[in-house]
Amino acid sequence: MGVRTVNVQPGNIGETIEGLASTIHARRDASADESYTARLLTDVEDELLKKIAEEASEVIMACKDNDHDHIRYEAGDLVYHLLVTLERYGVSIDELAGELNARMK
Repeated sequence: MGVRTVNVQPGNIGETIEGLASTIHARRDASADESYTARLLTDVEDELLKKIAEEASEVIMACKDNDHDHIRYEAGDLVYHLLVTLERYGVSIDELAGELNARMK
């Protein structure tokens, strides 16, 4: 578990996800030696996939502990790694939104 974020303020999830996805996309051109995101996008596939499993497990454990701040923290890690996964495999956030919208009908 990392250091929990302090002074978290509510935000706009759409703007946040779009901004994060844009930053992740831009890191494709970064050096893998200097950018964790670039490494996840270009290195061995299993490393990224293991991170998804790890972060999902950490969300589960935080829920089991009923620890609100820890749940939020680990969910942030999971969403970040999920967005990196989508970028790596060419699934845009607009496609993801379309998938979710289709399920609401």
